[in-house]
Amino acid sequence: MSSATRPLVIATAFAASLIVGLLIMFWAMGGVSKVAQPAAIGGPFQLTDQNGKAVTDKSLKGKPTLIFFGYTHCPDVCPTSLFEMSEVLRVMGKDADKVNAVFISVDPERDTPATMKDYLSSFDPHLEGLSGDPAETAKVISAYRVYAKKVPTKDGDYTMDHTALIYLMDRDGRFVSPFNLKRTPEEAAADLRKYL
Repeated sequence: MSSATRPLVIATAFAASLIVGLLIMFWAMGGVSKVAQPAAIGGPFQLTDQNGKAVTDKSLKGKPTLIFFGYTHCPDVCPTSLFEMSEVLRVMGKDADKVNAVFISVDPERDTPATMKDYLSSFDPHLEGLSGDPAETAKVISAYRVYAKKVPTKDGDYTMDHTALIYLMDRDGRFVSPFNLKRTPEEAAADLRKYL
């Protein structure tokens, strides 16, 4: 081997060993599907609507679904978000019947079906309020990767810190993306119609 080709052979051998090492590491990590797979959002649940009827994740399939997690004692974010959802549903007209619009409580202690029914009477009638016992509520909060935490107040009561996203799920119950309500109801309705 000439002295001119020796560096080339060494460099080639180094590159080959690097590639083999990377392939072994890649294989050990489970390949592309394991590395690039996004975290799942959503999953099985069973809750009760404001009329006392059982609702599961399967009940929502067949229509695109907007889901908002909040609670009836929420001072600002929840009523604002539900009002904005109501405006989108109003603009959709008859197409609103082809969408699930769901408000899931993160406050199972206070948000009974009767409380939810009274609270939702101020918003679009398409909105469905779901609540459940603490265990079932914790399960759905975890499945949707929602942050919800009880925060005691000075007067002995409490408030809830929580995620304020609107989740858009497709007709098969798969998470699409957060749904943007910070635009005109007409723009949001046009976007939602794409998923009908």
